[in-house]
Amino acid sequence: MQHAIDVTDLTVAYQDKPVLWDVDVSMPPGVLMAVVGPNGAGKTTMIKAILGLVRPAAGQTLIYGKPYREQRKAVGYVPQRGSVDWDFPTTVLDVVLMGRYGSLGWFRQPGKHERAQALAALEKVGMAQFASRQISQLSGGQQQRVFLARALVQDAQVYFMDEPFVGVDAVTERAIVGLLQELRAAGKTVVVVHHDLQTVPEYFDWVTLLNVQKIASGPVAEVFTEENLRRTYGGRVAFLSRDDGTGSGPALVLPTPAKQSSAFTD
Repeated sequence: MQHAIDVTDLTVAYQDKPVLWDVDVSMPPGVLMAVVGPNGAGKTTMIKAILGLVRPAAGQTLIYGKPYREQRKAVGYVPQRGSVDWDFPTTVLDVVLMGRYGSLGWFRQPGKHERAQALAALEKVGMAQFASRQISQLSGGQQQRVFLARALVQDAQVYFMDEPFVGVDAVTERAIVGLLQELRAAGKTVVVVHHDLQTVPEYFDWVTLLNVQKIASGPVAEVFTEENLRRTYGGRVAFLSRDDGTGSGPALVLPTPAKQSSAFTD
């Protein structure tokens, strides 16, 4: 089976400081993967390298066997909310319609069909009633839902989401999780930069543990272990047993904060 994503020997450096070093990750289609690691681990940088937003010093990244520039229409991207200029004067509907521009090209304007697709995506994330609202007037969780709708309207095969749960309330988090699981059920591949270790076994079926180098990558049941987490975070990790009658598997993972020294937030 062809991999949805292949990252081979990927090295990225900023001002001669390695942010990613010789990283190899292969991911089958139709899985929901968390990318986990401490601040400065290179999580966001890996996604940006796959999307051609940063230039690697070495290595290659492929999406279904081709570089991103040849697979743009097959990829949806939700950036970190903090990286977006929310004061830009545009409506919720216009933001979601931006997700159709890749298919329309530069010389076609969105029509009735595209507007219907955008409204359907907003309905799916519970934001249809805000279609005419200025994006700057929304709460953080509402803004995140709008960006999810923009990605959905692309009808991509592979989705990259950079910290979609940061700054959202519990209702929005549950809505996002449900949406991610629907995408997976539809055969889509979803990569999520994620910080909450406690929810990894519940939300995801695949995980990549990253700290400049790849520590481990694979099914959660195989690689989300105490040993791998300690290697990833460089400190003590406490496990509480799951009381579900099986007597196995971590239900809660609590990393002891380790001193991190990095100029980058990843």
